Amino acid sequence: MTVDIGVFIPIGNNGWLISKNAPQYEPSFELNKQIVQKAESVGLDFALSMIKLRGFGGETHFWDVNLESFTLMSALAAVTSKIKLFASTAILTLPPAIVARMASTIDSVAPGRFGINIVTGWQSAEYTQMNLWPGDAYFGYRYDYATEYVQVLKDLWSTGVSNFRGKHFTMEDCKLAPQPSSPPKIVAAGQSGRGIEFASQYADFNFALGAGYNTPTAFAEAGSRLVGAAKKVGRDVGSYVLFMVIADETDEAAEAKWNYYKDGLDVDAVAWMASQAGKDVKADNNATATRLTLPDRAVNMSMGTLVGSYAKIASMLDEVAGVAGTKGIMIVFDDYLKGIDAFGEKIQPLMKSREGKAP
Repeated sequence: MTVDIGVFIPIGNNGWLISKNAPQYEPSFELNKQIVQKAESVGLDFALSMIKLRGFGGETHFWDVNLESFTLMSALAAVTSKIKLFASTAILTLPPAIVARMASTIDSVAPGRFGINIVTGWQSAEYTQMNLWPGDAYFGYRYDYATEYVQVLKDLWSTGVSNFRGKHFTMEDCKLAPQPSSPPKIVAAGQSGRGIEFASQYADFNFALGAGYNTPTAFAEAGSRLVGAAKKVGRDVGSYVLFMVIADETDEAAEAKWNYYKDGLDVDAVAWMASQAGKDVKADNNATATRLTLPDRAVNMSMGTLVGSYAKIASMLDEVAGVAGTKGIMIVFDDYLKGIDAFGEKIQPLMKSREGKAP
């Protein structure tokens, strides 16, 4: 079975390594254009950009420099031809009718290639700085808010009009024209029980965080929960699993890089991240906020990490693809330009789950 492969592009400075020893760079259109065009050239299926409105500070000023997701993906749509592109909406900042229109506009640039990642929000400081935070009670109803938000999107995309009336949104003969060539795909990232329920009912894909160090199938329980929830409502919602890949010619060389990054941990930036994540005091053990407070892999935000030779990485990615419910793998690299070249030339050709997908 083939699996989609995508890249989580670095819209924030330094990517996903909170380390003084990791590559230090600021995001730009030019950098992300090179990354996405390389990804397209080696046959990757999608690219996604997050939305982050306030960084973590620290010695590395981690994520203090960030581009905006929709405008970046619109520009990338114009310089690509095949790869699917996902922008992220911070739903507390952008009304759904405006997002529906932005999506329709980008679809006119890249017909059938655009989708939206729904971000409910876990870092309150992003929103308090703009006086947009509803209060910490929002943690308890954010998926109810997201449900209404997505319903407005779907109404406008499918019929061109919405008269939705809910607790959080009210539409009065709200119009959208032109409509997109096809309804944009919706991606969610909920890991909590309520988040999985939301994804199973309203998303086409749901991100699952890879888990552990060189344990490619450790996320299987999260995938199983998604499959089960989707089955209950008669839908087919697949997991897009997120992993950081640290690869080199040998296992030893890759492990040396990983250890070097860990040795440079930006302690102050990680402390800020943990303090923000800890504000959702009712988060269950599977929630993203809970995962972010784990100390063992704080250098890469506690995401699953695959470290090793090119052959070892290929084998582990095949294991990920073999987990029930997995439809895609989204990869984060320590060095994106070199990493995508290495993936295309040295990893992908060894993957059984990519047979027929590579150019």
